[in-house]
Amino acid sequence: MISVLIVDDQDLVREGLRMLLEAEPDLRVAGEAGTGRQALAQARRLDPDVVLMDVRMPEMDGIEATAKLVAGGSRARILMLTTFNLDQYVYHAMKAGASGFLLKDASGEQLAAAVRTVSAGQALLAPAITRR
Repeated sequence: MISVLIVDDQDLVREGLRMLLEAEPDLRVAGEAGTGRQALAQARRLDPDVVLMDVRMPEMDGIEATAKLVAGGSRARILMLTTFNLDQYVYHAMKAGASGFLLKDASGEQLAAAVRTVSAGQALLAPAITRR
């Protein structure tokens, strides 16, 4: 069973992601966070396998939170999730230690596959990014 921490500043997005992930027999949502700061606390408390991390959030963005998790020795793999298909986000997220980068226009099937991929220790980039 792969445990996932969902981090996004929009409640509706978190709820939708939870529904998609919990429909999968091998995925379990361990918890949620609405800011980068909350993500750090929840990741320490819950020790998830994967953190599904939004890029743009108040207080602390997902890239900074990712860098802090990695620097702090978290074992969680970080899968960035955003609506913004910008090269600078991809570059900075990967430099911070993210294992993958997925756009929010992905299907539920693509999301579940991405979580499994990064959980297995492999890197993943959204197809639109790889084509560029």
